[in-house]
Amino acid sequence: MAATTASYPATFTIGGDLTVNRLGFGAMRITGDGIWGPPKDHDEAIRVLKRAVELGIDFIDTADSYGPNVSEELIAEALHPYKPGLVIATKGGLLRTGPNQWPLDGSPKHLEEALHGSLQRLRVKQIDLYQLHRIDPNVPAEDTFNFLKKAQQDGFIKHIGLSEVDVDQIKKAQEFFEVVSVQNMYSVDNRKWEAVLDYTREQNIAFIPWYPLSGGNKEALAALDSIARKHGAAPQQIALSWLLHHSPNILLIPGTSKVKHLEENVKTADIRLSAEDMATLDKIKA
Repeated sequence: MAATTASYPATFTIGGDLTVNRLGFGAMRITGDGIWGPPKDHDEAIRVLKRAVELGIDFIDTADSYGPNVSEELIAEALHPYKPGLVIATKGGLLRTGPNQWPLDGSPKHLEEALHGSLQRLRVKQIDLYQLHRIDPNVPAEDTFNFLKKAQQDGFIKHIGLSEVDVDQIKKAQEFFEVVSVQNMYSVDNRKWEAVLDYTREQNIAFIPWYPLSGGNKEALAALDSIARKHGAAPQQIALSWLLHHSPNILLIPGTSKVKHLEENVKTADIRLSAEDMATLDKIKA
């Protein structure tokens, strides 16, 4: 029998007071093609959101740019009034000019419009976790950070997070407010942001990988497939499970527009990889 790894923590506490299960839900895919417009099957999108909460998911990640606006509106339609303990994180800082088009706008003017739009669509007075979708190189970072700091002081935001940032950018933001989460692209075969993961773990900051599944690396696909067969699981489940085992501050937000796929993703939490499994996946060249 293969040696198993130590049981990983099932929860993580964001910002010192929002304790959530580490396997959450990303609500980007409940929109139309190109993350544009309404979903093809509105009723199924509603079922996905309701089922997620039924399955114990208590962290949902969205953004005003998903649709745009559609994802937030569907979340409120399906789940408001929200179950106590349900944490809804949203993001601002991108414009939408068409399917798969994401121009940046980190100006205080745009962020104010985005934030108050999110508050209205989600039907809340305060956003649990508001994340800056990107740092806009055409806007002084101090202007963006000062806006977020003031919005938090005014009570519109409880906690603040960042997305697609390096360690120096996190440290800069920490001069203005407490950074409680970082959302960067990361997977078993894409570890560009390993230094950021290390820093966030040291600082007890949540690390939320987007695009958490294998990026198509042949070595990764072969290893995931082999380990999946051993566990009677899907390769995608193993890719997600590796993340849960890899670092205790990782929060997962796999997204889907189908209840069936949602239920498969949730089963990931039941998988316990062996030390041998982890060693195999850890050595994949990212």
